[in-house]
Amino acid sequence: MKKLAVVILLTTLCVSTQAQKRTIDSLKKLIATAKDDTSRVMLMRSLGLVYLTSQPDSSALLAQQALQLSRANHFQRGEINSLSLLGGAFIQTGNYPKALTYYLAAYKLSESSGDQRASVRILGNIGTIYSNEGDLKKSITYTLKALAAAKLLRDDVSVQVDLSNLGDTYEKLNMLDSALMYTRQANEKAVKLKDADAIGIVLNNLGNIYAKLRKTDSALYYYRHAIPLLRQVGDDDTQCETTLGIARIMRLLSMPDSSLYYARQSIATGWRSGFTIRVLKASQFLTDYFKQRGQVDSAFRYLEVSVAAKDSLFSQEKTKELQNINLAEHQRQQEIQEKEVAYKTSVRYYLLLALIVFLVLMAIVFWRNSNQRQKANFVLQSQNAEIEKQKKSVETALAELKTTQNQLVQSAKMASLGELTAGIAHEIQNPLNFVNNFSEVNEEMLAELKEALTIGNTEEALTIANDLQENEKKIRHHGKRADFIVKGMLEHSRTSTGERQITNINVLVDEFLKLSYHGLRAKDKNFNADLMTNFDTSLPGINIVQQDIGRVLINLFSNAFYAVNQRTKTAGLDFKPSVEVSTALYNGSILISVKDNGNGIPENIREKIMQPFFTTKPTGEGTGLGLSLTYDIVVKGHGGKINVESKEDEGSEFTITLPADKR
Repeated sequence: MKKLAVVILLTTLCVSTQAQKRTIDSLKKLIATAKDDTSRVMLMRSLGLVYLTSQPDSSALLAQQALQLSRANHFQRGEINSLSLLGGAFIQTGNYPKALTYYLAAYKLSESSGDQRASVRILGNIGTIYSNEGDLKKSITYTLKALAAAKLLRDDVSVQVDLSNLGDTYEKLNMLDSALMYTRQANEKAVKLKDADAIGIVLNNLGNIYAKLRKTDSALYYYRHAIPLLRQVGDDDTQCETTLGIARIMRLLSMPDSSLYYARQSIATGWRSGFTIRVLKASQFLTDYFKQRGQVDSAFRYLEVSVAAKDSLFSQEKTKELQNINLAEHQRQQEIQEKEVAYKTSVRYYLLLALIVFLVLMAIVFWRNSNQRQKANFVLQSQNAEIEKQKKSVETALAELKTTQNQLVQSAKMASLGELTAGIAHEIQNPLNFVNNFSEVNEEMLAELKEALTIGNTEEALTIANDLQENEKKIRHHGKRADFIVKGMLEHSRTSTGERQITNINVLVDEFLKLSYHGLRAKDKNFNADLMTNFDTSLPGINIVQQDIGRVLINLFSNAFYAVNQRTKTAGLDFKPSVEVSTALYNGSILISVKDNGNGIPENIREKIMQPFFTTKPTGEGTGLGLSLTYDIVVKGHGGKINVESKEDEGSEFTITLPADKR
């Protein structure tokens, strides 16, 4: 027995005949008092569902009224439900062409509105129509489509109905294994849903299957368990089929009275409820029953009923109508397919056109890029040739610049050497005077020594010898001092060898401070400045290139003396020029500080003073290489640092930091 999808909604409304009557009365009152047409439509549909399997004519009437009300209020959901209810009512009365017409209209509307759940149930009911019409293959096609969609939506009610319908259809095709499989699945779903009507229908279907398998005991078991459930929910349609099934089994068991009883019960229920298909099948059974028993009058009477029911169901007019509906639906589906094909064709056409345009554009772009690339390559080759030419020119200029720079460095060194010449002469003169003076004194003392030895005055001779010895020490000391000054001068004048020596930095600083001071005084006799030294006597020897650090010191001292001398020319008589030099050990490094109270360095040029050839001195007085060379020697040559702090009109302080590593 096929079960309509819409019938499932009755499970909560129809519990018994009395409960059904109470439900009908309650729904009628609600319809009469409904506040709006939308609510009235839904209530009318609910009442139509109650009538569907017992009074299909009343169900159809309510569906027509609900349909008109839905269309008047543009209530699309109500229109879909009303069309589906009409289709279900005409299935019950056996008017399959009208049923199919209404279901197809409902399906079209549900598709356009996107109501997928309604579409699923409508597809299942269309499958029911084709099953009742005998087109079982088409029935299976629609039902399988409905089942797949219901599973996607997780609509368990629709899944149960579709499984039950598939089992029923395969039973009619005598494919009993498939019928049993789907029916058992439907039974599991029905039990899970606790749907009495669905369980009753499944039990009826199992009775049909086992009857065909000639398992009469099993068939009777399922039929007899189905009847109470079907009576409970008022499903007269399935009751007709169940009682007729029992009649057939009783006939096989040679129980004619029982067979006749159940057959008459089936046709009476079908006749009372207007189920033409049930009347047809029951009358056919009774015709055959009375024919076999030789009761011709009874057989003829039921034959007439059978013919009338068959004409009602399968008249030429209805067959033609159904064929026309099928043809129209086929044409509609074909039109949809043609539109889809046309749409896909147009999409492919436009995609192809877009691809062609894209390829043409890409070809133009590639051609343009290739053309530009060729031009760019030509320009690049010209530029490369020019760059190569300029590179050679720059390399030549760089070589010349290096040569010039070396010459300038040497010139700067010689210029500073010339400035120091007078100071060096003055510094050398002092130890030479000591040497000469002590030499003359020693000559006189030697004469006195000879005289004392001649007269045998050994005590006097020893005293004179001791004095001579002390004088020799002083001569040696001043000779070494003169030698140091000359060596420093020679080292300053020659190119650095890069050899490092352990050096007493205090001695080196002191000697070059004096040399620088006397060198400036040789140029300007009026220059005087206070020299203040603060040397840390605990400094360790430091591993440095002496001539390089000597140049650094001369540059710093010369700049300090120049700065204080320039300020002397503009400051008042109260200004006292001073240069303070100090050494210290700090965090494993030796610090040499040169501080002056000159004009200071303007802030806007402070970052430039270490750049080669940048000078603040007037033209002819500076090369701009002093501090640049100082930076290279300290930072690059000895891994040290040089820091400058200066304030305009207050002075500057240069601090050299050298690693105190003796290695």
